[in-house]
Amino acid sequence: MLDLVNVLAAVDEPVQLPFPPIVFGLIAAIVFVALGFVTWSYRDVANRHPQKSAKFAQTHNVHGHADRTGADH
Repeated sequence: MLDLVNVLAAVDEPVQLPFPPIVFGLIAAIVFVALGFVTWSYRDVANRHPQKSAKFAQTHNVHGHADRTGADH
């Protein structure tokens, strides 16, 4: 245990980042926008085939609930 304390105390220079801190923020923003685009690209996927979702709703009427697929709009 004492050796670990000595090793930690001997490290007196700060860790240098590979590039400026603003670059980390830019990378995070780019990743966030890319993931947002992927999410956006899946918009309205359920309504692309209204006949198929309406048929599914008719055959899978759970407990008498109305059509929850949105195909009847």
